[in-house]
Amino acid sequence: MKQGTKIITLDNGYHLWTHTDGEDSKIHLLALHGGPGGNHEYWENFHDELKKQGLDVQVHYYDQLGSWYSDQPDYADPKIADKYLTYDYFLDEVEEVRQKLGIDHFYLIGQSWGGALTMLYALKYGEHLKGAIISSMVDNIDEYLEHQDAIRDEALAPADAQFMRDCEKNGDWHNARYQELVEVLNEGYVDRKQPPAISHLVDTMAVPVYNAFQGDNEFVVTGKLKDWDIRDQIHKITVPTLLTFGEHETMPLKSAQRMAQEIPNARLVTTPNGGHHHMIDNAPVYFKHLADYLRDVESGQFHN
Repeated sequence: MKQGTKIITLDNGYHLWTHTDGEDSKIHLLALHGGPGGNHEYWENFHDELKKQGLDVQVHYYDQLGSWYSDQPDYADPKIADKYLTYDYFLDEVEEVRQKLGIDHFYLIGQSWGGALTMLYALKYGEHLKGAIISSMVDNIDEYLEHQDAIRDEALAPADAQFMRDCEKNGDWHNARYQELVEVLNEGYVDRKQPPAISHLVDTMAVPVYNAFQGDNEFVVTGKLKDWDIRDQIHKITVPTLLTFGEHETMPLKSAQRMAQEIPNARLVTTPNGGHHHMIDNAPVYFKHLADYLRDVESGQFHN
């Protein structure tokens, strides 16, 4: 696989933006962004950061259907929304991208929503994987929502936390005070470092995709993810698995610890002072953990 940007045409006729960094290597890493409806941009330095760790890794990433650099279907059409705003569609899209990029026996890394896809891919298409990296994603939404309540009570005054709950109960998503409180939580638990490099003059989130699965923001779930629960399946993930979480983020570490026990061949690592995007908040620690994992699997020395 050559370096650079490649627009691939899916069998359904839509086009996806893909990019590959690094010369061909025996180590291939395919990266799945979060959101859903986010984009690839926090993967752009992964090749260089892993190079600093002494690893030659060819890194592949893409924008999922509907996201900023790829085709954006008309999700206002119910037939299109019903067909493409599903777990099955985005899961099988990963496999089609893999095939069209011509990679196999690779590592799959997913952040947040991408981590959910990574779990599903390991369950359905695990024969293609050397390993799976689940970054900041848990196997069920109930424990996530319990953690959101704890986060609010930790970060906000009691009146503000209750105000958020009242707005959510009433569907008052556009309330200015509510959105200000969401930003307080974002700065504390999602993007703690507030990096200027990936900020934009306009919002690049694919809102129809995000709303369909998540809802208004990271701290409430009203979309399809409200039914996310594969706790009864993760023991079937058999490939070497790295679970990587920030120590101060939206995802509950208690759930990560349980997952590390239930996935047969898993290692849990955490990043101090890292939020949901801990690959940015504390890059040196994050990339050392990732490089150690890749090196151990490649050498046959991986253990949890």
